[in-house]
Amino acid sequence: MNPETDSTRRTELPSRRGVLAGAAAAATATAVGVGVGAGGSARAAVPPPLLGTYDVVVIGAGAAGMTAALTAVKQGLTCVVVEKAATFGGSAARSGAGIWIPNNPVILAAGVPDTPAKAAAYLAAVVGPEVPAARQQAFLAHGPAMLSFVMANSPLRFRWMEGYSDYYPELPGGLPGGRSIEPDQLDGNILGAELAHLNPPYLPVPAGMVVFSADYKWLALAAVNVKGAAVAVECLARGTKAALKGQTPLTMGQALAGGLRAGLASAGVPVWLNTPLTDLHLESGAVTGAVVTRGGAPGLLRARRGVIVGSGGFEHNAAMRAQYQRQPIGTEWTIGAKENTGDGIRAGERAGGSLALMDDAWWGPAIPLPGEPYFCLAERTLPGGLLVNAAGARFVNEAGPYSDVVHTMYERNATDPDIPAWLIVDQNYRNRYLFRDVSPTFVLPADWYNSGAAYKAWNLDDLATSIGVPPAALRTTVSRFNSLARNGDDTDFGRGDSAYDHYYTDPAILPNSCLAPLWLPPYYAFRIVPGDLGTKGGLRTDARARVLRADGTAIPGLYAAGNASAAVMGHSYAGAGSTIGPAMTFGYVAALAAAGVL
Repeated sequence: MNPETDSTRRTELPSRRGVLAGAAAAATATAVGVGVGAGGSARAAVPPPLLGTYDVVVIGAGAAGMTAALTAVKQGLTCVVVEKAATFGGSAARSGAGIWIPNNPVILAAGVPDTPAKAAAYLAAVVGPEVPAARQQAFLAHGPAMLSFVMANSPLRFRWMEGYSDYYPELPGGLPGGRSIEPDQLDGNILGAELAHLNPPYLPVPAGMVVFSADYKWLALAAVNVKGAAVAVECLARGTKAALKGQTPLTMGQALAGGLRAGLASAGVPVWLNTPLTDLHLESGAVTGAVVTRGGAPGLLRARRGVIVGSGGFEHNAAMRAQYQRQPIGTEWTIGAKENTGDGIRAGERAGGSLALMDDAWWGPAIPLPGEPYFCLAERTLPGGLLVNAAGARFVNEAGPYSDVVHTMYERNATDPDIPAWLIVDQNYRNRYLFRDVSPTFVLPADWYNSGAAYKAWNLDDLATSIGVPPAALRTTVSRFNSLARNGDDTDFGRGDSAYDHYYTDPAILPNSCLAPLWLPPYYAFRIVPGDLGTKGGLRTDARARVLRADGTAIPGLYAAGNASAAVMGHSYAGAGSTIGPAMTFGYVAALAAAGVL
């Protein structure tokens, strides 16, 4: 599929009331000489009260929006950020905050052997021709400068996630050692009262510890690996040191969002929380402001240079997911920020913007635990586990990139049901490895079983029966898997063939750290569904982050970045941080373009 045309989009049928209301509004607008947006939305004859006039209005206080605002103000522009939520940070604050930017100063200083030629070859091989070469080049060219700018204008510093391989390191230009970075530790006290408005993390760090994303692979092994135990001690020591200093230590997404917000505070950029976008304001076909709701009333923010939409995706909009994406789908399997309901995407479409990649998301296998889904990283990769479908058969390399696993689930589901799939492990696995936040040998929470997210049985036949899988098929599959594991060679699906497959594994397991047989009862099954970190389709943009109409022309004054825009990664995923790295980069690019620098 070509994301520049997005042929998967289905027609949205308006209600009779909607048709009548739209016709009446259009008639009124025509009567007073006010234009109607290309998406069919009439602009009010009388705009709401003016809340202020700025050079740039930024929609969304996530990684894309805050980077854009910081760039704009440092270019000498006046700027305001409006945020729908009562908190800042969006999905970025909830995340592990991996950032994938080739040739950035952090990895080069660490000795990573990256070059522009390698990066260009790799991105082209991963993304393919679906994303214009000019957009790919814009990301590669401006990403390192963006990171240097952020470090110069905020308290943020970054660490190389050593060993976290690119997701396809065997492709031309791929790096087995990885290009991903993450924020260094930040003292939340620098935010003052604003710290209370930081969006909470998806998974809280254990009390008394300071944990980086790169630590989790070792913490999962702490019970069976010397380095894992040492990393756990180090995390505790960091926490103790911070407590003695009176600090509020932040890492991962909390550090990223907190550091960007601190940069905005130092630069005097106002951030208005609880201020959702209602629509874009157009004059003579150009976007000249945003209509927002502030204090329960509508108001207009005028923008002299442009509006930058960084409001996130549409993962929590059930109607949009049903309209654009494959079934089964819903809003209960995503871990994106709950406020991400596609407001900016819809407003941009009404202004005449075209959409792309709406069928896709930043997928990953998830367990639908009570309250919130759990996005599986290490658990599906560690030796001693396998994924099976409704027929009790394996269907994928469990250790492959998480987006690929879900793409396979959807591609096969119509003819060979893989949704839900099941992660099967044994007690030996449970004795060795952390599972989510449950320590090895500890009993899993009762509500996991009560909700149907987890099952347990003393033999494979009973386990198969409990999850509705043919017992004989599951026995055969596990027997086959065990023979492959003992030989250390997955000739069926290639688990362990890529360097990436070995990141979340157990180096003590030989000859293949990805593979170990299941042999010790009881056995466990965990329901696996298509989870996501957020949707990746949105407004189609060019190399300057300008929103494009269907004919390829840019809408004056309208820019988009992050998950409100169609991803530069296309249908693929280059490495850890392929969401946040481009989001920040194109937020930076959008602000430079609005300032007339690009």
